[in-house]
Amino acid sequence: MLCPHCGHGESKVIDSRDSKTATRRRRECSLCSLRYTTYEQVQSNVIAIVKRDGRREDFNKEKLMYSLKLACTKRPLPTGTLDKIVSDVESNIFKRGRSEISSKTIGEIVIRKLKEADRVAYIRYASVYKDFPDLETFKEELESAITDDIEEESEDSLQPTLFEFKNKDNK
Repeated sequence: MLCPHCGHGESKVIDSRDSKTATRRRRECSLCSLRYTTYEQVQSNVIAIVKRDGRREDFNKEKLMYSLKLACTKRPLPTGTLDKIVSDVESNIFKRGRSEISSKTIGEIVIRKLKEADRVAYIRYASVYKDFPDLETFKEELESAITDDIEEESEDSLQPTLFEFKNKDNK
């Protein structure tokens, strides 16, 4: 492991913690004494993505993250939301236990996750992913998203508040 500060090849592990997906190691360079963190992951089988035109390419979570960042530019998402989406998509893919998966399936998983996280980012991503043939189809998708928002808001308004529960009990 090369030190990211000075490039020296020797370091010592100060702290190590395991999680479900990786081992986090805190290291200290033996030359410059600066500390840095590394994450070690088990390299699993490479999943091939089958594109619309039949080409195959390896699953690349950095490429997925880039497309999500484009869709979520200037959106008020909590820190870590995109990392969580990428992690969820990756887990979903590997749980299927197949060596190949279609780009369409991945796109649908991402769209579902984005729809839950941010409607504007969802529309942005869908506009590229679904490659709408015309403006009318895009308009229908947009209206569908708006209708879903209105339905969720009306369902939320039907939920009694804590105040309403207390008043009901006190009567």
